[in-house]
Amino acid sequence: MRPVQADDLDHDGWILLHEVRLRGVFEGDGGVIVATLVESGFVSRSARGVRLTPAGRDAHAVWARVEPGGEVEATVERAYRRFLTINTELLRLCSDWQVRPGGMPNDHKDPEYDWAIFDRLSSIDDRVGPLVSGVARVVDRFGPYRARLRTARQQVDDGGHEWLTSPRIDSYHTVWMQLHEDLLLALGKERASES
Repeated sequence: MRPVQADDLDHDGWILLHEVRLRGVFEGDGGVIVATLVESGFVSRSARGVRLTPAGRDAHAVWARVEPGGEVEATVERAYRRFLTINTELLRLCSDWQVRPGGMPNDHKDPEYDWAIFDRLSSIDDRVGPLVSGVARVVDRFGPYRARLRTARQQVDDGGHEWLTSPRIDSYHTVWMQLHEDLLLALGKERASES
């Protein structure tokens, strides 16, 4: 019996491989899909879960890249350029959320300070929404980002401080970083190429 090849993966297999790529590790069971990915050599099991192999990274990069030179690439490129301007604001916001002016950690006991950050987050979220929706119209895998960002934003609004920056959950920052990486993958770019 021949080993599983990239052409043998179905949509669900590629989406799970994509999740492993963006998260670094997949901790769920995954059943047959994970077994297929392991058999293909695209992922390997570790103590924490399933991780991408070099072969998986290479295969995924080909799958994730939109067709160069087409209208889809142009749409993603425009969204990516807009994203970069908003990205700077979000990074500053996350820093301000964690550390107050003067270098003191934000203990979240000053509601006026925190609400000012919520207002900034709302402004950022309102601007990134159309950008994400536009990309999702041409590349299906971008569809869930809008709902994931909204869920995290709602959790922050409801008092869940960890939902803005925690790396252990699908916080706003976590989802944002995955979106950023996904845009780079779609365009075949490296983060090091960003100014």
